[in-house]
Amino acid sequence: MSSTETPPALYAAREPVFPRRVKGTFRSLKWVIMAVTLGIYYITPWIRWDRGPNLPDQAVLIDLANRRFFFFMIEIWPDEFYFIAGLLIMAGLGLFLFTSALGRVWCGYACPQTVWTDLFILVERWVEGDRNARVRLWNATWDFRKFRLRMTKWVLWLLIGLATGGAWVFYFTDAPTLLVDLVTGQAHPIAYLTMAILTATTFFFGGFAREQICIYACPWPRIQAAMMDEDTLLVAYREWRGEPRGKLKKGELDPGQGDCIDCMACVNVCPMGIDIRNGQQLECITCALCIDACDEVMDKIGKPRGLIGYIALKDEAEERAGGHPKNLWKHIFRPRTLLYTALWSAVGIGLIVALFIRSPIDLNVTPVRNPTFVVLADGSIRNTYEVRLRNKHGEDRPFQISLSSEADLQISLEGTEQMVVTVAADQTQTERVYVTARAGSPAATEDRTAVRLWVEDLESTDRVSVDTVFNGKGQ
Repeated sequence: MSSTETPPALYAAREPVFPRRVKGTFRSLKWVIMAVTLGIYYITPWIRWDRGPNLPDQAVLIDLANRRFFFFMIEIWPDEFYFIAGLLIMAGLGLFLFTSALGRVWCGYACPQTVWTDLFILVERWVEGDRNARVRLWNATWDFRKFRLRMTKWVLWLLIGLATGGAWVFYFTDAPTLLVDLVTGQAHPIAYLTMAILTATTFFFGGFAREQICIYACPWPRIQAAMMDEDTLLVAYREWRGEPRGKLKKGELDPGQGDCIDCMACVNVCPMGIDIRNGQQLECITCALCIDACDEVMDKIGKPRGLIGYIALKDEAEERAGGHPKNLWKHIFRPRTLLYTALWSAVGIGLIVALFIRSPIDLNVTPVRNPTFVVLADGSIRNTYEVRLRNKHGEDRPFQISLSSEADLQISLEGTEQMVVTVAADQTQTERVYVTARAGSPAATEDRTAVRLWVEDLESTDRVSVDTVFNGKGQ
């Protein structure tokens, strides 16, 4: 190559994808899922739930200030993070289950990137027209009409992005109060910053990046193969039926050609811009819109549906030979998916059981180590403990603190002669407790003595305990 020649590009520039509108079973299913998921996301912060006078009335609230999570009748405290971990494990197992059974069905129907991109494409189609009109507008020179359509579309996208960011921040504080503060300019700067970031990312990801996020940013396409096997149902082109391709001539198919008339309908409706006839590809999100498009064409030319459809690798040889594929449910309910289902159910049942058996009171004990012990005037040894009492009830409760040990030990509460304290509703309260051993007693002379501190709710008689140690002088 001479020095005057331009070196070849190392990568191809992105070709914009303009998916065509399509009607069918899978497209209708995507509309329903989009409406349900967006409805849940935008409406949930506004649902009210009466928990009493001392608790917030927002049904779903992530209360970072008080480090609690409210979900309707459920309240999760910081020490109960295992519930959140369990839900994340269930989400992961559910993703494995659906991928094992139906490939990237999550990506095609319920992934936020897919849902918001679908919404943005819907707005784009409403403003600029269907695929051919959008392609012509893309290739047209800038004039007033193109500027007007683009600005209209971008403003609508920004409003969607703003609603997305606004809905997100509403989950972290009382939604009606925050809305007033946002409108009047009195909200915390973090709220405005969060909304600005989510508005910008939603605008960019759903409006411009689109399939690029799925192809390059998302790690799932690169690990999904580990979740699938020869029984996994995937969207595929039955090339043994469709090839060789050929165009319709005078409204009729050539007897020597396959059912595919190379109409490109499957390509034109694909939101990823791929040709499913080239086989399985990393970019395919299993949205099945190509099935709707192809079935529509097959109906028009009088051919049976299913040229593009769900098929398992195990059935390919049988179908090539003219046989019938295995029943759909036999592909779905197989040892692998049943194992995922069992694990998913086990985690879910465990979380439900843990939710119902958890104590409404809690106790945490921290020995004060500076100093480890104190020698009083009469020679007795005293240890100090910070006791954190947690009342998860919706009303104030009297808590009694006590001690159990094989040694002769005395317990007292700082600031009072009583061992009963009142803990406010849904609050944590710290008290200082003293444990004393008589001079010369085994606990005073030994290095360590096992001690158990108890707290009892005097109204409900619920009790919890924590094991700790009493430090003596040692020998």
